[in-house]
Amino acid sequence: MKHKKIPAATFFFAAIILMLNACNNASEKKVEPSIKKDSVIKQPAKKEESMPAKKAPVINIMDTLSTKYTVLCMKDSAANSERIAIKLGAVYNIKLAAVIKKNGLKVTGAPMAWYKSQKAPFFFEAGIPVDKKPAKLPAGVTLKQIGVDSVIVAHFYGPYDLTGQAYTVLQDWIKDHKKKAIHPPYEIYVEDPMDKNGKLKDPYKVQTDIVFTWK
Repeated sequence: MKHKKIPAATFFFAAIILMLNACNNASEKKVEPSIKKDSVIKQPAKKEESMPAKKAPVINIMDTLSTKYTVLCMKDSAANSERIAIKLGAVYNIKLAAVIKKNGLKVTGAPMAWYKSQKAPFFFEAGIPVDKKPAKLPAGVTLKQIGVDSVIVAHFYGPYDLTGQAYTVLQDWIKDHKKKAIHPPYEIYVEDPMDKNGKLKDPYKVQTDIVFTWK
């Protein structure tokens, strides 16, 4: 999985990080069709009684190898879903951006996140891939190494509150192929959901990768 280099100054993700929905929906929706390598799957969006149905997201599944990364990370928590966006924005745009600038590091990939809880309070770890380890890590900042492993990736295009469907697809792929998931899954925010004018892009044109490592 190759990702273009993204300068730290462009990390403006607070507008779309509704990760609670991704976590909460991960085990709710099931996909009946079998999954083939590099297949494109369209999931029906759940209809709400008083809300118009959303167009189904596009989920492109790929069985591949992960890219080796050194990720500068910070752990945090949020009392509710609204606070998750605020906390992630602070980690990416302020805290980690300051560490990167102070240590003269280069960003080598898109922002990432790992979620450790599915209900309030929410615990997560947010990170930015960098070219090297800083001479001295500030308090509260750690390094996470991502090796070259076998992974199944969902290239997700659609509203963020439907990403739980991608988790279900990946879980079903692991089960159907008699594999075992290892390491916590993680998300890669490949594309900024905001355009250069600060307006939200069409979510169906914004890519988020959801990655499961397997053996």
